[in-house]
Amino acid sequence: MGMTFHSLLFRDIPPGNLAEEAPPCLSDLNLDLVIDAITEPQERHHLKPCFYTPLQDTRDILYRQEVMRDLEDQNLRGAIKTFTDRLTTVKRYLALGEKLDFEYHRKGWFLEGALLYCEILTHLGRRLDDLAPRSQGLRAFGEYLASLRASSRFQSLAREAREVKEGLSRVRYCIVLQDGKFKVKRYEGEEDYSREVEKTFEKFRQREVEEDRLTPSRVPGTSHIEAKILEFVSRLYPQPFAALDEFWSKHAGFLDETVLNFEREVQFYLAYLDFMAPLKARGLPFCYPQVSSGDREEEVRNGFDIALASSRETETIVLNHYSLRGPERVLVVTGPNQGGKTTFARMFGQIHYLASLGLPVPGTRARLSLPDGIFTHFEKEETIHDLRGKLEDDLLRIHQMLSRASSRSIFIVNEIFSSTTFQDALFLSREIMEKILEMDAMGVWVTFIDELSSMSEKVVSMVATVSPQDPAIRTFKIVRAPARGLAHALSLAKKHRLTYEDILERIGQ
Repeated sequence: MGMTFHSLLFRDIPPGNLAEEAPPCLSDLNLDLVIDAITEPQERHHLKPCFYTPLQDTRDILYRQEVMRDLEDQNLRGAIKTFTDRLTTVKRYLALGEKLDFEYHRKGWFLEGALLYCEILTHLGRRLDDLAPRSQGLRAFGEYLASLRASSRFQSLAREAREVKEGLSRVRYCIVLQDGKFKVKRYEGEEDYSREVEKTFEKFRQREVEEDRLTPSRVPGTSHIEAKILEFVSRLYPQPFAALDEFWSKHAGFLDETVLNFEREVQFYLAYLDFMAPLKARGLPFCYPQVSSGDREEEVRNGFDIALASSRETETIVLNHYSLRGPERVLVVTGPNQGGKTTFARMFGQIHYLASLGLPVPGTRARLSLPDGIFTHFEKEETIHDLRGKLEDDLLRIHQMLSRASSRSIFIVNEIFSSTTFQDALFLSREIMEKILEMDAMGVWVTFIDELSSMSEKVVSMVATVSPQDPAIRTFKIVRAPARGLAHALSLAKKHRLTYEDILERIGQ
């Protein structure tokens, strides 16, 4: 029994409307920039809602991962890209009907669109048979395509399009020019002067222009004189033009909605593969994460900030690891400023979000928990239009996050409460951390408060490291280690001879 094809993005019947607005976390994670870069080349397909709607079922994630693995095959991806490009041409032919003024000119392009449509569906069906994709989505679409091609409606469309085209191709006529007037008559074996005219004017051609019916070099149009000639020809040969009229009436709206939906949905995968390609060419790794809705243990090897990597094409990107084992839930990241802490936090959020879309993620290996939401709190500058103080704004934003979160949520908190005193920041941070740990949520907390890193067995301390030879040099590596903010400060003081002993020595005591 064959599979039923509903969608290339969802295992079953797709849900209702996809999200038109970006989730709030995307701007903090810089994923809004990534999604803009991915979707901009395919803007006409309106792909952003696909990237704004994370999945909540691991089976849907596996479904997409299988399709993506298939499309990594260059032969299969090439066949589908050829199909989507030519289907775009079909739609362009049909759209000419909205612009052209003369009846048979419009109907002629309609016929060309139908011929090309039948050709590309037949070719794609054969290629899918030959390449035998493994994913459930592409196999189901291949079966749907086979049944569509075997249907009486498609067979009739293909057969009648060929017959009408052949009938029109047999039409031969002459144009007689005399005294500024013309008339049209049937061709009766007269000599064809058009070749002589072309030969005469050949030397005036500036360059050779190749005509390609798939990509016309200019928008086809016709003058009123050409239209009148066509009208006269249709009177001389009424039968083939009557067949064209009947074909137009019978097969209006021949484009199959499922095929059109496939064309749009497959762009989701193709666009991401195109985005990944230059990153992979630079040696940056991607992998298919193992995603679970129940297992809370996590591990990522050689992950990186995808937004940073794509915006800095010539720079070396530092790869980082992390793991959460047993009861561990929250990574507390401390260390020097400009040491890569915020980049690490963004990486954590990006990897979870991309995994929830069913896409490959940065890294050589990833084992992740599927979140029901990602809540981010990054520092925002105060504005004159905001009547709240910064501390009040921080507390309100955190309260809203906590009220909407669950044990399956992820929190990414970056340098909160920097506007208040250390003691107040420590007190408020502990209160919020306790609530996150009580609900058993997961996350990353970037902070200057070392004390948070040892609050609970659910907390893992990670530190942004510096060069052992020169503590002023950042390595941008984030490692599992006890917080050592004072040790780092001491090393900097020694480097610049600002320790207590150094100062006493310098003032002569």
